[in-house]
Amino acid sequence: MSTLQQIKSGMSQAWDTLVEGWQQFYRRAANAITRFRHGDKEEDRELALRSSGWGVLAAEVYDDDDKVVVRVEAPGMEGEDFDIEVVENYLVIRGQKSIQKEHSQGRYHVLECAYGSFERALPLPEEVIAEKATASYKRGVLRVELPKASSARRRRIDVEVH
Repeated sequence: MSTLQQIKSGMSQAWDTLVEGWQQFYRRAANAITRFRHGDKEEDRELALRSSGWGVLAAEVYDDDDKVVVRVEAPGMEGEDFDIEVVENYLVIRGQKSIQKEHSQGRYHVLECAYGSFERALPLPEEVIAEKATASYKRGVLRVELPKASSARRRRIDVEVH
C-alpha cells in the first residue's frame, strides 16, 4: 500500500471514529439540549446576537414504587418561573430564564448561559395522576413528584415457603 493510500485509510478511520463519537453524544444528550427562544425586548435581541440560544436542562426521571419523580437542573430561576403540566405520557416543563445584567470593566465577554423561554417534554415511564402531582424548587433543582395511577403501581407479592 502506498503512503498516500495509508494516509487516506487513516483519515477515513479517524473520520469514522469522530462520526461515531458525535452520534453517541447526540443519543445521550439529545433530550437534554433545549432551545431557548428570545423575546421581543431590546435586551433579548441583543443577547440573541451573542448567544446560540441553546442550553442544557439536565433531567433525571426515576420510578419509585408508588410515584414517578422528575428532577430538572434549572439554576438561576424562581419557582414561579415554571409552567408544568402532564400531556399524555409526557411531563412538559416550560419556563422563562431572565437575563441578570452584570457589568464589569474589561474587554472580554464570555456567555455560556442560555436565557429566554424554553420548553422541555420528558417521557413518563408509567401512567400518573396529574391532579395530585407536587413540585418544589430548591438550589437550582426543580423536583416534580407524580403519584402513579393505581393500575401502574407495583405490588409486592410475598411467597410463603412450605
